[in-house]
Amino acid sequence: RYDDDRRRPQRPSPKDPRRQNGIEETICTASVKKNIGRSSSPDIYNPQAGSLRNVNELDLPILAWLGLSAEHGNIYRNAMFVPHYNLNAHSIVVALNGRAHIQVVDCSGNRVFDEELQEGHALVVPQNFAVAAKSQSENFEYLAFKTNSRPSIANLAGENSFIANLPEEVV
Repeated sequence: RYDDDRRRPQRPSPKDPRRQNGIEETICTASVKKNIGRSSSPDIYNPQAGSLRNVNELDLPILAWLGLSAEHGNIYRNAMFVPHYNLNAHSIVVALNGRAHIQVVDCSGNRVFDEELQEGHALVVPQNFAVAAKSQSENFEYLAFKTNSRPSIANLAGENSFIANLPEEVV
């Protein structure tokens, strides 16, 4: 029990520079670079669909202080990135190469974006807005910056989808 005079000890937040990571890494000596483009070891790879590579605070601890992460994706012609949404982050998607048809819907199912995204264009996708992408070119390559150092994604279709894992009574 704590009196009014004493406060319960607080665990330092990831953005608190006093937080220790066990190896006493400081901002001055922290690793600040990681190659996520066209990697020989992507996080997700499908020979017919493409690849996906993420970098977060587990790869670069400095991202915890910044509250950011990134995702690099390649989607092959006519392949689709299944409808999904970010549970805890906003995204800024930048098309690096090619073009894709992107659809974004809000929490009520209203379509807020239904257009082609092409090289050089950027799109902001708010947290909890569902997004789906279908490549319109030989290879659609994009980079997404996320506003959480450990973002969580919920798929709305496929084997690992949120809906597929709900009890039948709920669906």
